Amino acid sequence: MTQKREQDLHGYDVIGFASGIYYGEFAEQVLNFARVNLPPQKKVFFMATCGNPMKSYFKGISKIAADKQCVEVGKYLCKGFDSFGPFKLVGGIQKGHPTDEEIKSAVEFYNNLI
Repeated sequence: MTQKREQDLHGYDVIGFASGIYYGEFAEQVLNFARVNLPPQKKVFFMATCGNPMKSYFKGISKIAADKQCVEVGKYLCKGFDSFGPFKLVGGIQKGHPTDEEIKSAVEFYNNLI
């Protein structure tokens, strides 16, 4: 989670936001950070891990970027160990994720952005 609440991001050409998924959304701290700090008309990308990969998880962060007329240049989503909320009762789901291959794919995704 982000510890800073305000940060000047104007000097960056491309800005990325990454989060685990909590109840179908990026972490609230990340969403709030983007609302407050994302400058308008920047290139942005998003990365996330989750117990059950679904593209809809980017909806909230994408809306924040769109409201600021930012251009999305990519999204990366993979499985991640999830023991949040009710999954804690069963010891979590997606143990062993992200795998080495998923991490390699994330690095490739990032490298292809720059």
